[in-house]
Amino acid sequence: MTMFIRKPDVRSVTVALCIGAFFLLVFIVTYKINLKTQQHVRAPTVELKGLVAVDVEPYFKDPRVQKTLEEKNLRVTVTRVGSRGNMAKKVKEEQNWDFCFSSGVVAANQIVDTARELKLSPTQSALFHTPLVIASWDRVAKILVANGVATPIAPKTYSVNMGALTELMLAHKRWKDLKGSAYDANSPVLVYTTHPRSSASAGLYLALTSAVFNKGDIVTDRTQAKEVALKLTELFKRQGYMESYVDQLFLAYAGMGDNRAPLAFLYEYQMANHALTKVAFDADMVLMYPQPTIVNQWVFVAISDRAKELMELLSSDSKLQGVAVEYGFRTADVNRFVETVKSTGLAFEPRVSHLINTPSIEIMNEMLDTVTVELLK
Repeated sequence: MTMFIRKPDVRSVTVALCIGAFFLLVFIVTYKINLKTQQHVRAPTVELKGLVAVDVEPYFKDPRVQKTLEEKNLRVTVTRVGSRGNMAKKVKEEQNWDFCFSSGVVAANQIVDTARELKLSPTQSALFHTPLVIASWDRVAKILVANGVATPIAPKTYSVNMGALTELMLAHKRWKDLKGSAYDANSPVLVYTTHPRSSASAGLYLALTSAVFNKGDIVTDRTQAKEVALKLTELFKRQGYMESYVDQLFLAYAGMGDNRAPLAFLYEYQMANHALTKVAFDADMVLMYPQPTIVNQWVFVAISDRAKELMELLSSDSKLQGVAVEYGFRTADVNRFVETVKSTGLAFEPRVSHLINTPSIEIMNEMLDTVTVELLK
């Protein structure tokens, strides 16, 4: 009996192999997708606790910032605290903070020193910056122009000779005494500040006025620092009540006009943010850039290793940088700031010149401590 073995049909085999390969490919792709999904779901959310200056608290609480950080699996909780000494003290006492975002290099260096004392390895980076300005009003600025103290440089924007202005203040001049005064107030010519006990901006005002009082030279000697601070104490004492935080001073300036603060020492970012967010910006508000002036930096100090990722994101993520600029801060990309503020009624100086540095930590502490003690007398 002869048996016939039927040869397999080549086309059928080919079709079967193709179908098998297709399903195998689908299986592999589906497996990889599911694996990635599971990995994404399993990716832990890193929770970070930080101490932040009052200036940047609204930035961290902005929904856009929170959403961007959550997309990166970061949940950030911040506590607002005054920068001068307080952050370093809290880091030492509680030791459960991942980062600090302080206002000013002096405060940041104090935090770094404290962290190192605790055998930690902090990393710091200056992420935002802004020049210090004097916020004023049109009729007040024109008096300073008439007396050779200020110069118009753009619409609603002036430069002010800080040395000449300091001389007027130390000479106890009153507004009504100045030439061509249309401001008949009997109040003294003073720049209003926050309290040096708690606020970084007040410390920068002291650094600036100490340099102009010292003929343009930064104070470097402790004995000289005490002498200069004793002389400049009256610039704080004669103000009377001083706000603890710079946002409170801005509200007093913006809300009460020249009756409360004809000249207010503020951050440029506050004027920029106000101009960007206010539909009806007060037409009488003017911006004055001191000559010389000083720049404040907001310094991020990563205390724990896991906070370093947040520091990197804040410095490089385009969305996070964009929100910072909308709050009025300058970042490494100054052109982005310039383009953003073009729509306001104020002219912001793109490149601020004639800057001075702050004295060393030891000298600044000597001056600040001297002023604070004198204010208590």
